[in-house]
Amino acid sequence: MLPEGTLAELINGSIYMSPAPSPKHQRLIGKLYKLLSDIIEKNNLGEILLAPCDVYLDEDLNAVQPDLIFISKSKSSIVHENSSIHGAPDMLIEILSPGNSDHDRVVKKDLYRKFGVKEYWIINPDTSDVIGFRLDGAEYAICGNYSGQIISQLLGVDITFV
Repeated sequence: MLPEGTLAELINGSIYMSPAPSPKHQRLIGKLYKLLSDIIEKNNLGEILLAPCDVYLDEDLNAVQPDLIFISKSKSSIVHENSSIHGAPDMLIEILSPGNSDHDRVVKKDLYRKFGVKEYWIINPDTSDVIGFRLDGAEYAICGNYSGQIISQLLGVDITFV
């Protein structure tokens, strides 16, 4: 019931409003998208999508808009071409925005774990600090703390972005 274009997510039935991303945030998303897209296309792994793109983790209580979304070829059926994504993507990347770091580091991390997102990466655009989580059974294990790079076991790549 929010106006179209409102940046908001529905998590466990509660609405979370988001500020518009900063130019620094958008530049980093663009750079990561290009790097990842080239690798994903070259190796025919699936596809990567940019925000805003609705990801319905379930049909009632959880709809998010991660910054970058990787969906493997084996999960391509969750992409509904003319609307949104329905189901858990393989990997999600969030770029922190001022004032929402706990939201991404705690609330969304728990949500993504609960719905079975295999890898979740959080990037601080001010420091280039990166922390990655990999699903290990029903829990997330830290798969890396890096500066300016992502080393994804899921994609089998080491991406340096600074």
